[in-house]
Amino acid sequence: MTALGLLLAHLVGDYLIQSHWMATEKTKRWWPAIAHAVTYGLPFLLVTRSPAALAVIVVTHAVIDRYRLARHVVWFKNLAAPKTHRHSWAECSATGYPQDTPPWMAVWLMIIADNTIHLAINAAAVVWL
Repeated sequence: MTALGLLLAHLVGDYLIQSHWMATEKTKRWWPAIAHAVTYGLPFLLVTRSPAALAVIVVTHAVIDRYRLARHVVWFKNLAAPKTHRHSWAECSATGYPQDTPPWMAVWLMIIADNTIHLAINAAAVVWL
């Protein structure tokens, strides 16, 4: 399987197949998160024949999206900054970035982090499972 196949499966599953309902509700309730994760997994049927890899892709996608885990990763990596540039979780809980970050930038950087996490997990699952 090629990296291009993994990338296309991710993009189709996360952006083309995901409905507005799934996108707006998946962080609030499990049902939309599960519905999104299952439909997200469909393009990966063309990428892998491994049930274990497909299960890892679907289950991790549901958990990551349900809890918006990318914001936690972003906040945690920013703890490596000098103490004067560190911010409390309370100030960063929406996106992982401090409130003085321009909103458009904070959201897009969180989306990029989210996509990177998904792509890394998906590649690992397909390669090693």
